[in-house]
Amino acid sequence: MSMYKELSKGIIKDNPTLVQLLGMCPTLAVTTSVVNGIGMGLSATAVLVGSNVVISLLRKLIPSKVRIPAFIVIIAGFVTLIEMALKAYFPDIAKQLGLFIPLIVVNCIILARAEAYASKNSAGKSAMDGLGMGLGFTLALVILASVREILGNGSFLGMKLFGDAFEPALIMILPPGAFLGLGIILGIMNWWSQRTKGGEA
Repeated sequence: MSMYKELSKGIIKDNPTLVQLLGMCPTLAVTTSVVNGIGMGLSATAVLVGSNVVISLLRKLIPSKVRIPAFIVIIAGFVTLIEMALKAYFPDIAKQLGLFIPLIVVNCIILARAEAYASKNSAGKSAMDGLGMGLGFTLALVILASVREILGNGSFLGMKLFGDAFEPALIMILPPGAFLGLGIILGIMNWWSQRTKGGEA
């Protein structure tokens, strides 16, 4: 049950993007399509799980004074592996995501989990924490990307949803659309949260 709790908290209750508002840069930048959102989310998830496990295993060997540089080196190693894998097997996604894959190294979600959780807990719990937070990040990216792609391009996963008469709201696939879409999603979540709390009371 404890492992399930570690996994589920990052997906809903403590979602890194929709609740903690972390990782805003890639969230706003790469969500022009659902494919990009999935690619970035799963890449970050793989780095989160890998780095969390290694940092947890080495937590007693890493001196406290150099823990942040050590964390970054470990994270950078996993990011390099993911970047190479994407370029080898998914070159189109790697090209679309571009600089944002290397920037996973300094993604505040990954550094935060390394410092706040992996460096203090067992490898098993750290793996579940990384997986949960990564899936929560992926979920947030996919939700925002779905809104932007459907409204801004009239498609989902590249497949056209509407006829020729549909006029897409081009602003949704431009930078202002990212802020607008995220704001609407966060507003709906806050409304639902307040409504749920009110019902419980």
